[in-house]
Amino acid sequence: MRTPFDPQSHAPGFYADPDGARWIYTGALTFANASSVFAAAAATPLPTSGEVDLSGIVAVDSSAVAVLLALSRRAREEGTPLVFTKIPAALRALADLYSVEDLLAA
Repeated sequence: MRTPFDPQSHAPGFYADPDGARWIYTGALTFANASSVFAAAAATPLPTSGEVDLSGIVAVDSSAVAVLLALSRRAREEGTPLVFTKIPAALRALADLYSVEDLLAA
C-alpha cells in the first residue's frame, strides 16, 4: 500500500487518500500483480469511510474479482463496511459473469 495517494505514480495498487478515509486504485489488476497488490492491501488498515474508488483501473481479469472478494471478506471479518465505487464496465461484467455482482453493489 502506498500512502498518500499520488496520481502521478504509475505503479499499480491501492492508494490511501491523505486521511486514510478512502482507497483509490490505479493501474491494471490482473494475474500478473494480484498477489502483490493483495499483500500490500492486507498490510494496511481498511479505509475509514469504507470507500474503495476503482475508477483508476485500466485492465482487469478474473484475478481482480478475486482480490475484491478477499477484501470484502476481510472487511466483514473486521466489522468494517466496504463499498466499491466508480466501477469500470469490464470489472462489472466479470462480476456478473461469476455471479458475484452483489460484491460491487453500492
